[in-house]
Parts: sequence; C-alpha cells; structure tokens
Amino acid sequence: MIKKFCEILENITTIKSENIYLVIISIIIVAVVTLIRHVLFKISLRRKLNAKEKYMYNKKGSTIATVTICILLALVWIDYLKNFITFITFISTAITLSLKDFIFNFFSGIYIRTSKIFSLEDRIEVNGLKGDVVNINKTGFDLLEIGDRVNGEQSTGRIVHVPNSIVFSYPVKNYVKAFKYIWDEIKINIPLDSDVYKVKKELYKIIKRNSVIRNIPNKMESEVNDASTDYRIYFNNLDPIIYIEIVDSHIELYLRFLVHPKKKRNVENSIWLDILKSNKEGKIELYKKE
Repeated sequence: MIKKFCEILENITTIKSENIYLVIISIIIVAVVTLIRHVLFKISLRRKLNAKEKYMYNKKGSTIATVTICILLALVWIDYLKNFITFITFISTAITLSLKDFIFNFFSGIYIRTSKIFSLEDRIEVNGLKGDVVNINKTGFDLLEIGDRVNGEQSTGRIVHVPNSIVFSYPVKNYVKAFKYIWDEIKINIPLDSDVYKVKKELYKIIKRNSVIRNIPNKMESEVNDASTDYRIYFNNLDPIIYIEIVDSHIELYLRFLVHPKKKRNVENSIWLDILKSNKEGKIELYKKE
C-alpha cells in the first residue's frame, strides 16, 4: 500500500518513489517510537513515583528513544547513503564547522555524565555562577541560582542555563561531590574581659543542642571513609570547635562546625537565636562597639 502511494506521489511530484518511501518509513519510525515512549511514560505514572524518579524516568526514556530512532533511521537509509558518501562527507564537514559549538557541548555532556563531575541536585559553582543542578541535557545544564554567602546562599528563584563546554574552561566547585557536608563558621564578638572558658562552654552547649548538626560528625566520618578510595582526603577533627583571636579591644570567637550546604542558613539562624537567648540570660556577653 505504501509503495503504491509512493508511485502516485512520484507521478504528481516527479520525486522518485524510492525516496518518498524512505521518507515515509522514517516518519513512521519517529512517530511509532515517540508514541511507545509516551505510552510507557504514562504507564509509569501509575506507579507511586516521587518527583525525582519521574524526572529521571522521563530523561532516560527520552535518551533511549532518541538512540533507537537514530539506529533505525541509519538502517533504513544506509543503502541510499552509500551512493552519496562523497557528498555526505562534504556536507558533514560543513555542518561540523557551522555547529562546532553544538558538537562541543554535546560531547562535553557525555564527559559530564561519564566522569560524574556533578549530578542532579548537586550544589556547584562555576565561573561565578552558584546553584543547585536541576536539569542536565545533551548540550547544557540548568542551575537553580543561589545568592552569595552574605545572603545566606538562599535560592533566588532564577533558572540559569549553562552550556556543557564551560566545564573545560573554568574549574567546577562541587559542594557535595565526596560527601554531603561542608565546614561553616560563625563569628561571635565578646568583650576583652569576658570569661572565655565560660563562654566557650555555653557555645558548645548550644551547638550540641542543635538537632540538625548534632549527629553530622558520625555521618561525615562514614562518608570520608567511603570517599578515601577515590580521594586523598582526611580530617583530624570532625567535631565542632571554637577558635579564639584577640582583635583590637575585643575577642573574636570562631564557632566552626559541619553542616549540609542547603541547611546552612537555617542552622545559623537557630544558633544565633540561642546565642541571643544566652545573652539575655547573662550567660554570654556580646561585644558592643562604642
């Protein structure tokens, strides 16, 4: 039936029926594979999948469908293309030159996936851009932008699209590559005549009461051990620690502790509320600049 239809079109358009047949078969392949992909995705939605699982299922389905279409189209057109190998070589060279950025980004995407520089939901920083990876596609990735340290590294709500090739031009900082937690510091200023040991004791009580970071050292130790097979990483101390420095007419205490980067601001807020409470109760006297 298709061949008869192609012969009719040949009489109307003067285009060879063989070429029309190949085009029609190609359209059918694309339509059928796409339809199967959508049907399978709809079936998967009947399962109780969370948002991340749905996203990953959709991305994998898209990749498999694209590869399948490319293979089937190559099989359909292979005999036809053999007769035009010289022409195709010329065209492919021209296309390569005109689409070099696209091609570079495409293979950079393969490099990102195979080397696992970062993964979905990782917090990264590259060329001054900082955010959480919310999408990785064939030629680029999307970041949910976060503010700077002054603004608590909170989400700005803006999605930034970044070409994959940027990973070859600038260093990539991954907040959670080897383990989930980073070191954070809070600076507390107290008068020069304060009882430092008493203040430190109170600060340690505050940090140990914090439910978010209390168990992090044990978790971090396990993650460091797991990461040691791939990275030469070690820490002498994973517990919260307080450093002291005398500056001008006051003392600066640096409260250093481990925290998940996405929970950093909430943890800092909780600690500061406890410090202010201790100040009100007379347990910690905060320095007031005259």
